[in-house]
Amino acid sequence: MSGLAMTAFAANSVLARLALGDDQADAGTFTLLRLASGAAVLAALASRTAPPRGWIASGSWTSAAMLVGYATAFSYAYVRLGAGTGALVLFAVVQIVIFATAVRTGERPGPAAWSGLGLAGLGMVVLAAPSATAPDPLGLVLMSAAGVAWAVYTLRGRGTSRPLDATAANFVLGMPIALVVIAPLLALDRHAVHVSAYGVVLAVLSGAVASGLGYALWYLVLPRLTRVQSGLVQLIPAPIAVVAGLVVLSEPATVRIFLASVLILGGVGLGVTRRSDESRAAGSSRHT
Repeated sequence: MSGLAMTAFAANSVLARLALGDDQADAGTFTLLRLASGAAVLAALASRTAPPRGWIASGSWTSAAMLVGYATAFSYAYVRLGAGTGALVLFAVVQIVIFATAVRTGERPGPAAWSGLGLAGLGMVVLAAPSATAPDPLGLVLMSAAGVAWAVYTLRGRGTSRPLDATAANFVLGMPIALVVIAPLLALDRHAVHVSAYGVVLAVLSGAVASGLGYALWYLVLPRLTRVQSGLVQLIPAPIAVVAGLVVLSEPATVRIFLASVLILGGVGLGVTRRSDESRAAGSSRHT
């Protein structure tokens, strides 16, 4: 299930770049459509088992604000960054914040986790090399801010017992926040506000499928992972976004991209699988 969630995360990078890089929508309109379509689909699903008054309590205004902050900074960053570079920066920052939080709160990563982090980090350096010489400064800052907001959103979701309800509530609570944040940005440059029919389709796919359903799935998976594991797993979208960019965005294929993807996925596999093996072994020793 975590693999499906990570694929959805990577899809968001590609969908956003398709819409914003090809000027099918402005960043603010894309973000509003993305959040609104995610809220509509998730609310409909959550309401099948409980009235809104029941599932809306599973959300949090703080988590909703983090969700909106992430989505807004993410969109405005992708006006300036490519799909692969954006995914790299986003999930590198997510990894740093989550790993630092895990260590600060007493989680002690084992040798396998540190080795996996190092291997994946090496892969990200290799992946960044072709485009890291002159990244757009504002795009870099915006995507870094998106990474911090998403890391906080992830950490707050670890204790969620009703992932679909919590995700639906966060999206719904996030709509008024999004209007307050994005409306002034749109008003500052009203002549730039636009969206094509194709841009609407891309925003709805990003919001309803890749974001709404993908984030609900991620909240379902989170309680099964340690903080370190959740950070490592979120390195996966970077190479997926790069590979998808090769196919969808016609970006060039290189040996460097292949090597980086192998290193990142190998590091994730080492950190997550070995940690699971160690946990099972520890559990077995306690029962013998």
